[in-house]
Amino acid sequence: MHPETGGWKLSPVGWRCAAIARWSAAGAVLLAAAANAEPLPRVTFLPQWLPQAQFAGYYVAQDKGFYRARGLDVDVLSGGPDSPTSTGLEQGSADFGTLWLSTAIQLRARGMPVVNLAQIVERSSLMLVARRARGIQSPADLNGHKIGVWEGDFLLQPQLFFKRQALDVYPVPIASTINLFLRGGTDVNVAMWYNEYHTILSAGLDPDELTTFFFYDYGLDFPEDGIYCREETLRERPAQVAAFVQGSLDGWEYAFAHPGEAVDVVMQYMRRAHVPTSRVHQEWMLARMRDLILPAGAVRPSGILTRASYDRVADALVESGWISAAPPFDSFAHAPK
Repeated sequence: MHPETGGWKLSPVGWRCAAIARWSAAGAVLLAAAANAEPLPRVTFLPQWLPQAQFAGYYVAQDKGFYRARGLDVDVLSGGPDSPTSTGLEQGSADFGTLWLSTAIQLRARGMPVVNLAQIVERSSLMLVARRARGIQSPADLNGHKIGVWEGDFLLQPQLFFKRQALDVYPVPIASTINLFLRGGTDVNVAMWYNEYHTILSAGLDPDELTTFFFYDYGLDFPEDGIYCREETLRERPAQVAAFVQGSLDGWEYAFAHPGEAVDVVMQYMRRAHVPTSRVHQEWMLARMRDLILPAGAVRPSGILTRASYDRVADALVESGWISAAPPFDSFAHAPK
């Protein structure tokens, strides 16, 4: 008698057949159970731009099944100028989305009930990049120069920087590229540290040829990407909100622990969306996102929006006249559970 088959000892071939039969039966049971299981609640997530490593944690959470493990079926949409997150949240086409803190405070001040669920990017990556050969080494040297700036919420920090430094400059509205700067049409250009700055370096300019002004060095450290939803979503579906936030934090933790795999996932999303890029650029972006998201020694984003960070941005918006009064912090921020 065989101790496992309960019958006569099987030959190797017979043993394999018996094992296959057992596995097939078990598989049929699992498939039947899956067929009868309740489908996971489906939610939509809209990042504020096209696929890139700026959002690697969310793509990884989807690809590695972290959202499903938390009990959610998440549809990750593609953002960008034609699909702004604010519109998606307002119209209900997105349950969750990412926004800059300054954007969200303005929306809340204007009556749209958005709630900060987790502050992912804890410090500003916005900067000015200048050609050192144009005699620019300090803020005062910016006087009289043409400076390429993006419009919308990207203007807040540059405007305050020019005002506080008592600068008289010539802002030049630009689109999403830095081509005008590369062709010499401007002496200075706004850039994101994780994106356009690397593009400038990749175009052949050496860091020693550039002077950089990070706004966080000048009292303008405004946290950027956070996760948001509408108040009613938080009120009516708190378990889904908690699951989405924790699944996203799982994704960011995994992405930073496995950067090569994370970039593979990002590149897949970019190819599907037909977004041109290079692997080197996405590797740079993910590394800089780690610098912006993880405090020294941390392995997982905290997701906490501090009152100090909120007040710094809200006060700047009031100072600039972008809003008349700041919404109460306690109704705006919801700490991850």
